[in-house]
Amino acid sequence: MKFLSSINSLNMNIQEAYNIWAEQYDSNQNKTRDLDQKVTSSTLSGYNFDKVLELGCGTGKNTQWLLTKAKEIVGLDFSEEMLKKAREKIQDNRVVFTKADLCENWEVENNFFDLITSSLTLEHIKDFNHIFSQASEKLRPNGLFFICELHPFKQYMGSKAKFEGATGTQELSTYIHNISEYMDEANKQGFTLVKMKEWFDEASDNKLPRLVSFVFKK
Repeated sequence: MKFLSSINSLNMNIQEAYNIWAEQYDSNQNKTRDLDQKVTSSTLSGYNFDKVLELGCGTGKNTQWLLTKAKEIVGLDFSEEMLKKAREKIQDNRVVFTKADLCENWEVENNFFDLITSSLTLEHIKDFNHIFSQASEKLRPNGLFFICELHPFKQYMGSKAKFEGATGTQELSTYIHNISEYMDEANKQGFTLVKMKEWFDEASDNKLPRLVSFVFKK
């Protein structure tokens, strides 16, 4: 199986930020990361899948749970330092982690995967048409495309991916994608919506949802 090796220069600032963030990504306080893990396991526990393509796999925070069900996982990410952490943490011959740019064609087999996941990744990608088009190509008939992202309501209020670095708070470049945009792009590629849900922080007075998740079916 071939994998992408080139990285889009337009994304270098995001790539470099994640390389720096990798060292503390699993250990720093991050409500969005922690809620995403709960959303992933809660949403996908009711589905069966053997072969998984994980977009923006990062340090493998969701890969570990996916391995409780999947027989084969390909994790794609453009941060070599994030992938290094994933490989150190998860040493399992059912998983292949590889460096790839999601804004280019995904050099994995077509009509192969039962499930494609994308968590906290698409806020860094402008062109949704490419993402949904590639997902449609790589999924088997009736395959599922699971997406979990920062809710646009939070983005409207200025929330975005960020971490504390040596020189202070580092904010990453992001794009705001409305819920209608997810739905429109999915429809263009022939996906049907199986489930959509908004997710809130526990025991919080803030009534804005933190995350939104979708399950689309090819």
